[in-house]
Amino acid sequence: MKRSQIRLLTLALLFMLALVLAACGGDDEQANDEGPADDGDTEEQDSDDEQELFDIDDFPDRGEEGDVGDGGTLNFGLVSDTAFEGLLNWNFYGGDPDKQVLDWFDESLLDIDENYQYTQDGAATFEFSDDHKVWTFTIKDDVKWHDGEEVTAEDWAFSYEVIGHPDYDGIRYGSDFTIIEGMEEYHAGEADSISGIEVIDDKTLEITYASPTPSLLAGGVWPYAMPKHVFEDIEVADMSESDEIRKEPIGIGPFKVDSITPGESVTYSKFEDYWQGEPKLDEVVLRVVDPTVIANELESGNIDAVDAFNTDLYKDNQDLTGYNFLGKIDESYTYIGFKLGTWDDENGRVDYQPEESKVGDVELRRAMWYAVDNDAVGERFYDGFRWNGTTLIIPTHPDFHDDTIETPTYDPDKANEILDEAGYEDVDGDGIRENQDGDELTLNLASMSGGDVAEPLANYYIQAWEAVGIKVELLDGRLQEFNTFYDRVGDGGNDDPDVDIYMGAWSMGDDVDPAGLYGSDAMFNFPRYENEENDRLLADGISDEAFDLEYRQEVYKEWQEFMVEEIPVFPTNYRSKLVPVNEDILNYTIVDADGQFRHEIGFVE
Repeated sequence: MKRSQIRLLTLALLFMLALVLAACGGDDEQANDEGPADDGDTEEQDSDDEQELFDIDDFPDRGEEGDVGDGGTLNFGLVSDTAFEGLLNWNFYGGDPDKQVLDWFDESLLDIDENYQYTQDGAATFEFSDDHKVWTFTIKDDVKWHDGEEVTAEDWAFSYEVIGHPDYDGIRYGSDFTIIEGMEEYHAGEADSISGIEVIDDKTLEITYASPTPSLLAGGVWPYAMPKHVFEDIEVADMSESDEIRKEPIGIGPFKVDSITPGESVTYSKFEDYWQGEPKLDEVVLRVVDPTVIANELESGNIDAVDAFNTDLYKDNQDLTGYNFLGKIDESYTYIGFKLGTWDDENGRVDYQPEESKVGDVELRRAMWYAVDNDAVGERFYDGFRWNGTTLIIPTHPDFHDDTIETPTYDPDKANEILDEAGYEDVDGDGIRENQDGDELTLNLASMSGGDVAEPLANYYIQAWEAVGIKVELLDGRLQEFNTFYDRVGDGGNDDPDVDIYMGAWSMGDDVDPAGLYGSDAMFNFPRYENEENDRLLADGISDEAFDLEYRQEVYKEWQEFMVEEIPVFPTNYRSKLVPVNEDILNYTIVDADGQFRHEIGFVE
């Protein structure tokens, strides 16, 4: 993995920031809680000793394999500084905390391999016509819901009917569904059924796509069934608040839900009739653990595994007794987003208004990209576990990520030059630039809480921009917790007008198609960016021609280059994923794309 050399000037800036935070914190203990300040004579120590850096390529992505004993309880930590929301159904969940809860008790009917392609190894198999329009799915025998009922094609079709229903209040309805024949008429209330979905028999479902795309081969099929016998008497508009989703959910996974403490914990027991065989563990207990105490919880032996471990904690916990660390390149990236419009809920699309935005000038956005050193951020704050992001398609998708594209990298002189030429001048001589009309320019930055480095990281970006004369302040003067952050940045179509820029993170998903994040009709297009050329390229990427791999690669290379020019967002870091796992646990992996390995997890006999 390519790494840059440590930039002494930038690291000096970061180190000075750490000292400032330590001074503000009072004693050393409080400083360590708030940021990456060190004890003792830190300046002398850092000048004499080179910082220890790590490389995610040095970590295995699978734990030890072998025969396990039957029974036992696995204690799983959901690392989050906020409660999980409790939308425990694939059709309705929104955030990753709920996904972590779901993963233990419900799963996809289709299996996906490590290259994000569907296989025939899941609970259902599939075939499709030569023109990719007609797909036929067959559910295997003995796939059951936790209440003992067989999973049927009716259940799978019902899942589509719920998402496409006019009263559906979740976030799933989008291009993966509108390409199905008759779906848009059904969604508009003009038809009572979806013409492109036909139940052939109890185990066979046929879906006809009016405009199939290559995304169907890599995560584009909605693979989750919904128990019709449980939900058919509940109005679609009432489902998301129902006990059947919030308190007593069922699934088809290896463990069934026994009890839920809302937002805090879930206790599961093994589902003996699981379609892949009886699970080895008797029980799984999931509980939310704040990232500030996760290391202590592991050291005390209270947790056997977690969904993720903050990489900034690894240096001080790499010798954690009783655990092995698994690692891989994460399927996500962090980025700086610029608010360029709002969401038009009535028309279901972006209302792009760059002329109304403080950051509507692309040259201002370009200068802000040049002003920050993301390699140094990865080294200083994350000990090498993060590194400079270049394009919006990441290295986990090597067929499409293009590392030859030239992107802005740290160059404050270039940033100053761009700002000067664009008319951002320091009119009153206070070191801060005014806008092109000579008026004060202050940008509000929304940044999420979580982990010791969250605040000093946000402060680094603020200081880096100040160094080139751009005044940026934290929204409300503080970090935002997870749910509040997304509520204000754009989740559910909300756009807080006080937010000018934000520090976000996105997952790539199984398919490379970025339309769900940057399309003009995508609610998750939080920068609220729209452009005809962007729409054209996104459409080309899922066209009939794009079933040809080379054509699709060329389209997404052009799209990556285009987004470097337009900069509605810019990537800051590509990321590593670290997971500590109890050394007595076998058959645990972090590379199974759909998590269909959990029945094999167990303790050393």
